[in-house]
Amino acid sequence: MSATPLPGLLGAVAPVLENYGYLAVAGLILVENFGVPAPGETILVAASVYAGTGRLNIVAVGAIAVLAAVVGNCIGYTIGYFGGHALVLRYGRYVFLTAARLERAETYFARHGGKMITIARFLEGLRQANGIIAGISGMPWRIFLAYNALGAALWAGLWSSLGYLAGHHIGVIYQQITQYSLYVLAGLGVAVLALVARHLVRRRAAKKTPTATQQRPPAAGESRGDAPSQPAPHRPPPPGPDKSPAESDPDPS
Repeated sequence: MSATPLPGLLGAVAPVLENYGYLAVAGLILVENFGVPAPGETILVAASVYAGTGRLNIVAVGAIAVLAAVVGNCIGYTIGYFGGHALVLRYGRYVFLTAARLERAETYFARHGGKMITIARFLEGLRQANGIIAGISGMPWRIFLAYNALGAALWAGLWSSLGYLAGHHIGVIYQQITQYSLYVLAGLGVAVLALVARHLVRRRAAKKTPTATQQRPPAAGESRGDAPSQPAPHRPPPPGPDKSPAESDPDPS
């Protein structure tokens, strides 16, 4: 059966896949999952396309991908657990794991807990660092391993299924995706501009809206814009008229 040419990024990993086969799938996915910027996901899709054309076995591709992803993440967990922040910040820049990226990832993990291990499989950047961050945060090993295995199975199952179903049609599919991706990108650009414009309008309107203290009606005796006037001091009532002799107290005698 003639080889199906792989388009785009898939074509970039085709020589490695053709020369090393399953070993390339295992190696690239393994190193990607403990922080090395390798095209693990790309070679999984490429190998699945080859399986769809009969050149590889899809069950073997899927099983190798799951195993390599789990082991790679476990290596990352060990690095984070025993090396801590100091080791990661010292050498992380060589694999594009900067202090800012590490801080953002730790925030995600603190907010979502163990389920973030599973979700991170589908997020570029977090997929490579989730094991390291889980180790740094001191996540219990059993919890990490359970979410790690679940995420690896879902991730490998999704991409291997899509690649296998594409098979011989990958060229046409890729062409259609490329064609319509331009419209998608244009739509996203318009949406971003609309959100920015909305934010600016709201910000300008907030500056023009008077505050609650400015809207308070003036109290009695207080002119608008002036400070409240002090209350008038208390004064005793004026004395009454002098009493007449008839109204004076009678003579006791």
